[in-house]
Amino acid sequence: MANILVVDDEMGIRELLSEILGDEGHVVQLAENAQQAREARAAARPDLVLLDIWMPDTDGVTLLKEWQRDGMLSMPVIMMSGHATIDTAVEATRIGALNFLEKPIALQKLLKAVQQGLTRTPEAPRPAAPALRVITGESLGNVPANISSNFPSGVSTFESRNFVAPQNPAPVPNNQFANLSFDLPLREARDAFERIYFEYHLHREGGSMTRVAEKTGLERTHLYRKLKQLGVESVKYAKRGE
Repeated sequence: MANILVVDDEMGIRELLSEILGDEGHVVQLAENAQQAREARAAARPDLVLLDIWMPDTDGVTLLKEWQRDGMLSMPVIMMSGHATIDTAVEATRIGALNFLEKPIALQKLLKAVQQGLTRTPEAPRPAAPALRVITGESLGNVPANISSNFPSGVSTFESRNFVAPQNPAPVPNNQFANLSFDLPLREARDAFERIYFEYHLHREGGSMTRVAEKTGLERTHLYRKLKQLGVESVKYAKRGE
């Protein structure tokens, strides 16, 4: 049983979701606008939020930004809309939304998304980022052999005592880690990392979108949107019969 907050300005949708989730054994709290949602979140942290995008007072994306800014986005949030564009869905995902459901919402999609949200492991607070260290041939002598042997000369990495090198690491396309910099604005740095991250998994999985979706924990639809937004062409990583 979980405490779920449903935020939607349409009474019919609120009542329908409340009935469905209640039948699943969850405790459902309803809010018809952003202000009621703010008050509910301030009173207690729900286990999951179903948040409509288009509302008359404050839209769901703006509310999501507020929670993220104020450090209150500590619960999974699933966005809902019948009119949102792909750009809106991508923006919500970038801010911190876990999933996106199009209205009318199919029952099985709803239950699957809720289950995924409730079983997601909460993220621990992130410590301040350490300085970026570039490993070169001169500095490899100070790095344990089981780690340094997996990185070509010139590849950037983070110093971490808890790092465990993969047994059979897939090559990083074009050694792009060497181009990462903490001097970039946050959004640009995040985009750069995500681009390398997805190219790595596409390369490793031979372009299989199904396996990449499983590895990254994204729905296939969100994965396609994310790759398009980042400008990553999945087709060039697909295995070709030679």
